[in-house]
Amino acid sequence: MRLLEFKQLRPEKGVPYCRDHLRRLIIGGRFPRPVHVSERRICWIEGEVDAWIESRLRARDAKPE
Repeated sequence: MRLLEFKQLRPEKGVPYCRDHLRRLIIGGRFPRPVHVSERRICWIEGEVDAWIESRLRARDAKPE
């Protein structure tokens, strides 16, 4: 299992969101919840982020054109 910091989400996974928008997505249940690694540090499980990306691709491909 690999943990990703916020600064890794854009360059490594292509997640283009700012911290505020990402927080709104998490609260709305539309992005994986982070893991609190310490009192002031959060990370995301890479597999959960990958699954979220795959779900976005499936949603895109399921839409009729």
